[in-house]
Amino acid sequence: MMQNKQKQGETAPLRALGLMSGTSLDGVDAAIIETDGVTVKSFGPVRSVPYEAGFRARLRDLLGKESAGADIIADFTAAQAEAALTLLAENDLTPADIDVIGFHGQTIFHDPANCLTVQIGDGAMMAELTGIDTVAEFRHADVAAGGEGAPFASLYHRALAKSLDGPLAVLNLGGVGNVTYIDGDEALAFDTGPANALMDDWVLRHTGAPFDDGGRIAANGVVNAAALAKLLDHPYFDLTPPKSLDRDQFPVKEAIEGLGLEEGTATLLRFTVESIRRALDHLPGKPKRWLLTGGGRKNPELVRCIAEVVEAPAEPVEAVGWRGDDLEAEAFAFLAVRSLRGLPLSLPTTTGVPEPMPGGVLYPAPVLKRESARG
Repeated sequence: MMQNKQKQGETAPLRALGLMSGTSLDGVDAAIIETDGVTVKSFGPVRSVPYEAGFRARLRDLLGKESAGADIIADFTAAQAEAALTLLAENDLTPADIDVIGFHGQTIFHDPANCLTVQIGDGAMMAELTGIDTVAEFRHADVAAGGEGAPFASLYHRALAKSLDGPLAVLNLGGVGNVTYIDGDEALAFDTGPANALMDDWVLRHTGAPFDDGGRIAANGVVNAAALAKLLDHPYFDLTPPKSLDRDQFPVKEAIEGLGLEEGTATLLRFTVESIRRALDHLPGKPKRWLLTGGGRKNPELVRCIAEVVEAPAEPVEAVGWRGDDLEAEAFAFLAVRSLRGLPLSLPTTTGVPEPMPGGVLYPAPVLKRESARG
């Protein structure tokens, strides 16, 4: 293991492969980009691999725990490595064509108030299985320094938005929602509240389906005002950003227990929307447009409601040519290169860290593996 092996002064673009498994637990996303850690020079191939139901259940069982067993960590890492190697093989690439892997891992516990965030995944094993230098443990330095450790894609959002008119907001609707407010070089970021995770859990529990396809269940339901009020009566929404939260921070069971499928889904969707309304009070200006990423951008009922509360155009990031399904995987490829070059991964305005904070841990590929990969 090597900490932040910096390549100071180097500016040549590197080809990086990012791996991301988000709080929605839907699968692994793999994406290749070419970047110098400041701008993105080109976008390469991508691959998304859904988790099988049994494996998703194993990951779900870890949520809220501060550690995981060796078996699930190894199985998780192997699945991620397989996704990376398959992406290469499908596109006539070899490990020798990739300079670095950015391996986020799977967040199972997040408690920055106690300087703790836990992402499972073995960076050394990833480097061994792929034969590619791997950067992992992106959030740890930030949290250890007193930062929130999330959101962590904000600097990538800012890099992509350089050519767009601001101010604008990038709203990630994954398991947890987070926003990046961008105006020139200014970037403010924080978790807004829930996005898909609570709805997905509810729908899975009642139907066995992994999510509310197209928002149809929520659209047929009526919001329970009393339950919504309980959910919104949480001190998180009054905190000044930057701020972050754990996937299971809200008292959902107490609030919606006893509701029917459609009523509960509609209430949880509205909870997501109202948390975004609360977030508006913390933005330094009114965004001219909202760019939506994450799985929630595919829920037309959710998008419609968001557009109403933000009172501005709200559209999927594909409207500006970004790849919404792959944005976070791209972000950790980008951050891996920044880590190699000693550049900050987070800022005081994105995570509350005291100063711009480098981070990540470099796990070099074993020499024999690296030489084999290079033929």
